[in-house]
Amino acid sequence: MITQIRLLLPANLRNVRAISVHRMVFDPCGPQMKYIQPAHVPFSWTRALWLRIRTLWFLKMIGTVAGIAAFFAVYFWTMEETAGRAITMPMTWIDQWIAVNEFAFVPYVSLWVYVSLAPAFALNAGALRAYAAGALAIALLGIASFWLFPTVTPPFGVDWSQVPMLRFLKESDASGNAFPSLHVAFAVYSAYVISSQLKSIRSPRWARTFNWFWCLAIIYSTLATRQHVFVDVAGGILLACLGRRAAWSPWGRAMWQRLARLARSSRLAEQLDGRRLAD
Repeated sequence: MITQIRLLLPANLRNVRAISVHRMVFDPCGPQMKYIQPAHVPFSWTRALWLRIRTLWFLKMIGTVAGIAAFFAVYFWTMEETAGRAITMPMTWIDQWIAVNEFAFVPYVSLWVYVSLAPAFALNAGALRAYAAGALAIALLGIASFWLFPTVTPPFGVDWSQVPMLRFLKESDASGNAFPSLHVAFAVYSAYVISSQLKSIRSPRWARTFNWFWCLAIIYSTLATRQHVFVDVAGGILLACLGRRAAWSPWGRAMWQRLARLARSSRLAEQLDGRRLAD
């Protein structure tokens, strides 16, 4: 039997601008959230966003930091291991058309703030798991591509000593792991998730427009800093679409649920073995 749990607010808030939050439908037979349907309740969109940020804030913070740290460890290890067999990516007329821009460094490094917003705005544990599944799918597909098909960016013939901010970037981040651009993949995936979140709370149009502008600025920065070429960017957009579909499609959700059940059953088996040894 499926139980519907609807979030309600006091009647004295009826004069506040109405927005859409969610009605959560849970299956008592399992921990997975089965369905989310909009429910019309009175609330300001900024207040709704703040309540989302406060929900599971410690788990979101620890999970985001740990996820980024683990990703960087695997990312740079893969780059070092495959450096000897990497091939150079080709340039296109678009790469020649977009000039080097030192100030593109700012939107480039802002990615790590941007990708933190999607989990911070998650409504509940179910939405947080859905986001994490998509991010994990993108990371796994990207690392697998780097291992099987290692690539580097071409020599651009730029004197980086003349652009100090970009020189720092070039010294700290090598030219490997070029295709597909995970910078672009995570930016596009985050933009899609944040756009859905802002739409669900009926945020103003300028907030949703700014979200996509931020995403486009990050994509532009990967070319203007010469960290990637256009082919890498196209691959990153495709990877974001594949990762989202792998996590959010019916077969993708079924796969993640099976993995979760296997993980729970293995933990249960370990607990039972521990009890037998204790006995």
